[in-house]
Amino acid sequence: MRSNGDIDAVYAVAAGKFRRYHGEGLRQILDVKTVGLNTRDMFRTVKGFFQSYRLLKKIKPDCIFVKGGFVGVPVGLAAARLRIPFITHDSDAIPGLANRIIARWAVLHTVALPAEVYSYPKSKTLTVGVPVHANYQPIGKADRDTFRQEIGLGAYAKMLFITGGGLGAQRLNTAVEGILPKLLENYPDLAVVQSVGRKNEVAINQRYGELLTPEHKSRVVVEGYMTDMHRYSGAANIIITRAGATALAEFAIQQKACVVVPNPQLTAGHQLKNAEYLAVNGAVAIVREDKLVADLYPTLVDLLDSEEKQVELGKKMAKFAVPDAAQRLAMVLLEQATR
Repeated sequence: MRSNGDIDAVYAVAAGKFRRYHGEGLRQILDVKTVGLNTRDMFRTVKGFFQSYRLLKKIKPDCIFVKGGFVGVPVGLAAARLRIPFITHDSDAIPGLANRIIARWAVLHTVALPAEVYSYPKSKTLTVGVPVHANYQPIGKADRDTFRQEIGLGAYAKMLFITGGGLGAQRLNTAVEGILPKLLENYPDLAVVQSVGRKNEVAINQRYGELLTPEHKSRVVVEGYMTDMHRYSGAANIIITRAGATALAEFAIQQKACVVVPNPQLTAGHQLKNAEYLAVNGAVAIVREDKLVADLYPTLVDLLDSEEKQVELGKKMAKFAVPDAAQRLAMVLLEQATR
């Protein structure tokens, strides 16, 4: 396969995904389609093991880094068979299934949160944080105002940024639609930026054109996809977000007040665990997805009406920030590779 300038070579091996859905119970076990796909992918994993074994014997790496994901299983198993050291990394509060399968052979588990959160042996677990783009830096009031000017919203005293991830989150988008008219009516100094996913951008813009007055609509920016999200999150007073580990790590570095809506259906409920850990430490406000309609608006009002609460949440969130996570992880890998 072709590589870019930062990667010397790229190889492909077969791998299989084990499909399971949080909270589905026996339904997923009895679902014919899911069982069929899982059976097929089991054989792909076996094939990937032999491909990985041959590949690792050929290139003879000093160390392997497994970030997680199903492709890590055949590579990790082959590395264990060949006695090649490998290091795993988990961004979420719950380790992924792939890393759990190969965990016993890893020389070290690098993780995002304190080691006691994880079930790995403490002697083999090291907290390094979540590597994020260098654009994410601590944000003060002057930085926030600068970003707001850059994105064309400098005239507004308050800004709310909403993101459901790269694909958008339909239930979150629908809940926001339900409260937006009242929110804009009650806060005339508020601007709203909503990242909705490419496939939703046109429909949501049309819907807001029908739902909102022209004045209200002028204070709402809908983006299908953004490559400079750090500007919008940096410009915001409050962020509504899912509980993906990378997004939370980015907003922690920016010291942002976050209203977190974890997706309850993702594998192993890892977003719920991510959000709960931060909430227990007073770093985020949680709104459960099944209570979005009832709880989202009052939660936002509570924060919009108190800059002190916004600042307090941001300070507590910042305690979990690891701005140099990428460097920490790189040093761990280099140390292992040069042993």
